[in-house]
Amino acid sequence: MTTSEYDDGPKVEALKENLARIEELTQRIVSALAQRDTPKPELQAPDHSLFLKASAAYWAEAMNNPSKILEHQIGYWGKTLKHYVEAQEALRTGKLAAPEDHTPDDRRFSNPLWKTHPYFNFVKQQYLMASEAVAEAVQALDTVDARDKKRIEYFTQQIVDMMSPTNFLATNPDALARAVETEGESLVKGLENLVRDVEANRGELLVTLADRDAFRVGGNLATAPGKVVFRNRLFELIQYAPTTDEVHRTPMVLFPPWINKFYILDLKPQNSFIRWVVDQGYTLFVVSWVNPDASYADVGLDEYVDEGYLEAIRVAREITGEKQVNAIGYCIAGTTLSLALALLDKRKDKSVRSATFFTTLTDFSDQGEVGVFLDNDFVDGIEAEVTEKGILQSHFMTRTFSYLRSKDLIYGPAIRSYMMGEAPPAFDLLYWNGDGTNLPARMAVQYLRGLCQADRFAADSFTLCGEDLSIKGVKVPVCAIACETDHIAAWKSSFRGVAQMGSRSKTFILSESGHIAGIVNPPSKRKYGHYLSDGPLDDPDAWRARAAYHEGSWWPHWEGWLRKRSGAKVPARQPGEGGYPALCDAPGTYVTAVPEV
Repeated sequence: MTTSEYDDGPKVEALKENLARIEELTQRIVSALAQRDTPKPELQAPDHSLFLKASAAYWAEAMNNPSKILEHQIGYWGKTLKHYVEAQEALRTGKLAAPEDHTPDDRRFSNPLWKTHPYFNFVKQQYLMASEAVAEAVQALDTVDARDKKRIEYFTQQIVDMMSPTNFLATNPDALARAVETEGESLVKGLENLVRDVEANRGELLVTLADRDAFRVGGNLATAPGKVVFRNRLFELIQYAPTTDEVHRTPMVLFPPWINKFYILDLKPQNSFIRWVVDQGYTLFVVSWVNPDASYADVGLDEYVDEGYLEAIRVAREITGEKQVNAIGYCIAGTTLSLALALLDKRKDKSVRSATFFTTLTDFSDQGEVGVFLDNDFVDGIEAEVTEKGILQSHFMTRTFSYLRSKDLIYGPAIRSYMMGEAPPAFDLLYWNGDGTNLPARMAVQYLRGLCQADRFAADSFTLCGEDLSIKGVKVPVCAIACETDHIAAWKSSFRGVAQMGSRSKTFILSESGHIAGIVNPPSKRKYGHYLSDGPLDDPDAWRARAAYHEGSWWPHWEGWLRKRSGAKVPARQPGEGGYPALCDAPGTYVTAVPEV
């Protein structure tokens, strides 16, 4: 036996083992895919009429302005042909080198081989030239209305991003190198990761973003001490243990969104908003919403306000013996808090002393980036889905928000997991991001039809709990925090809603960063700054031009605003007192319960 034959023996055995594993994994993925419900076409892509409009507009432009179209086409052909000739010339000279590369930097192509290797460089340059040509062609569609054009731009870009050469094994140098280095083991592990994700989601493909075994809610996440002091079918109310001898008289009730779970505000001690508020000397109650199953199909915004908001406020007042609370609403919970405030105003109820809104939309006239999913094609599909199932399952919302940042939340993680064979990172924020909740059927349709599409609360009136409510009915002092690069609740839209509220005391804070990082921004990090202005809330651009920039977190400024509305100090209140004995320790049972689907 030669040395070569001896060395290759273990490799051959490893190859056989990998092939056997691949066969087993292939059978598992086929079995998992068979469990998938037949997808509704309306929930997978926009209606085909959108692209028919794009095609008709393009050909109309070609007929009316042929020189413009020819100039665009010839420019693209010229670039690609010139690049092809340059690549051929480089090969003819015998140099294994790429031609000059003037394409813009793109972090997808950070591997040096994308610049230096003739094959990978050719593929990259051709892709980027084609991407640019597609974007220019869409941009030139002058005969479609603005909303359709925005949607065409977005979904066209999704197709372009999906076709990136980094998303395919044969044109991804990192994945190919890893496969060679590991003798194919990385590809087997990648297939294992793929099978795991498909099996975990009943045939749906959702990339696991974080190591699910690295975190436990109540173990190393959501660890602020407290007690569940009240529970009904919609929520558990957590009262957090004080860390100061005295607290402000007026308690605080925080309403997180029920699309996700409340512990985004208590991921770990060093960035916990909940711990920080308690440390400032406040009695803090936090609502932990139920993760609904199909039995909640008929629960709407009326029930969320009546059995949720008003009940939580009532219990907090009874426990503390106070007539008023300060309320906070985050995202959709802020939208619903504004409805609750307008309802209380109709009823002449003064239970809320002030309201704080985190990244909240109340004026939906401009829906921002998420608006591409709010036309009838998708909303009709959602309504059909929830009518059949009773709930909108969490993966629909997770997938929708992920596609707003598809490079970071879909393609990048998929490459690392499925092609590189890497384990998901132990990242608490991404763990929370994947821990979504279902939405009740009636509530989802009410929100999408009445608020998002019809904009009734700001433009006219929204009927809830038997009352016609208007944004002008929000009359308590308000402080709104919006985030500069928020892709879910655009800051200018948030601003316009606050500007229309009936309150005589309105404060607006613009934080740097996005929907989560701009809010979960503790003072200790001094990472993101914020903008403040004493001027009127007239026009968002004018307000932004007047605003002064302040380094660091907005939390201390907001706390100063809140302190003026929180009364004198009283002895700290312990959870379980005030006639409501503790039911269990925080973070409670609803946050970890998994409903049957």
